[in-house]
Amino acid sequence: MDLLPRWPGPEPLGADLLRRYAEPHRRYHTTEHLAAVLDHVEELRHEADDADAVRLAAWFHDAVYDPSRDDNEERSAVLAERMLAETGLPAGTIAEVARLVRLTTTHDAAEGDRNGAVLSDADLAILAAPPDGYAAYAAAVREEYAAVPDEMFREGRAHVLRSLLDLPSLFRTAPARERWEEAARHNLRTELMLLGGTSGGGGPRG
Repeated sequence: MDLLPRWPGPEPLGADLLRRYAEPHRRYHTTEHLAAVLDHVEELRHEADDADAVRLAAWFHDAVYDPSRDDNEERSAVLAERMLAETGLPAGTIAEVARLVRLTTTHDAAEGDRNGAVLSDADLAILAAPPDGYAAYAAAVREEYAAVPDEMFREGRAHVLRSLLDLPSLFRTAPARERWEEAARHNLRTELMLLGGTSGGGGPRG
């Protein structure tokens, strides 16, 4: 999958990012995931105030990924600040990209944060995949946490799933809610049931 033509900046920086997404320890947070998020950003671009900033944030949102750490989003945001400083982009744009990357820690875009809503929805769209696609996603997340014992993983993952199900809405833009909300909640409830949890209301994150 050659995503480099879709990178809107200097080619060496895009190539560096693609090498990061191709790291061998990744199973879900891969080039394929990046491509999917970019595609979903395009679907929702009219909901954003600055679609170009959202596209850049999508490129950086999982640029640093180590499943043994809980600061990947912060480290990815810092990387964005450093790399984009070399491009001549306005400081305000760079700050917005970094803010959006940090937002993917919680996917909790504030009311009126149209850029944040688009990136968050694009990143979470996998939750609404058809059952086989969702099962492949869940299996890939488990592979990334292979070093975590089964019981600990189940507890952590169940906590994440319940936290998502407790949200008033998983998606913040109207088109995403209309297209994906119902299917995503069904998938989350099914996975939680398979983990041995309940379907009501930090650990491994998707």
